[in-house]
Formats: sequence, structure tokens, C-alpha cells
Amino acid sequence: MSWVANVMLSVGSEDRLNAEAFSGWLDNDCPRRELGMRPGGCGNLRLITAAGNQWGGHKNPECEVFAGALNHADLAAVVQHFGSLAWHNPHVVQLFVMDQEELFFRVWMIRNGALRQYAPSSPDEEDDEFWPTAGS
Repeated sequence: MSWVANVMLSVGSEDRLNAEAFSGWLDNDCPRRELGMRPGGCGNLRLITAAGNQWGGHKNPECEVFAGALNHADLAAVVQHFGSLAWHNPHVVQLFVMDQEELFFRVWMIRNGALRQYAPSSPDEEDDEFWPTAGS
């Protein structure tokens, strides 16, 4: 059985090599969410803003975006590792994480040398207020 998390990473061009190293860590050394599972092999991130990958609009993106679907990744470890890297431009990097059975991405950024979750911390999908009522 799998447990999938969607992950995107946005960086400036000066951090492309760091993003590739982060992807390699996910593929080779990332801890698994289940105790006793061998680390690594959770998946990797692919550059989706590379030449030939067409985005909407008439211009090229002004950032480097990597994306992937990770399987059984310990997401707390993923976020912690992201925050521990020596990014060249840390105020530009953003990590988007949507765990299985979640309906939106949580956004992590580095501000004043500290890793912070910016959006959203709520609403929680478990709250009745998250779901619109029928007929509204």
C-alpha cells in the first residue's frame, strides 16, 4: 500500500543545484513515515519549468519549479531537511507539501533564518466548516 504526498519546490536560478541535491536526498536518504522502513526511495522532484515544458501564458516562468509525488516519505523530515540546506537565496525558496488525504498545499518558507509555515495552517479538512453546505 502506498502513501503519496505531492511536493513542489520553487527556487531562484542560483539555487537550482541545491534543489537537485534536495531531490537526490529524497530519492536516496529520505526517512520513511513508517518505523522500520528502509530510508530512501521515496521519490524525487523533476524540474517542470525546463525548456520544452510549456506553462500557460506567453512568457517563460521567472523561477525554477520542481515537482514530484513522494511515497511513504516522512514529511516532517522532508520539511526539516529543506530548512537545513544552505540555500543561496533562502528568502526566495518555497516548499509546497500536500499529504495524502489533504486537499491543499501547505507552504513552507525561510524567513529571518527560520523555517516557517505560511499558508495554510487552517482550515482543517476535518472541520465541518471546511466543506460548503449543499444548496449554498
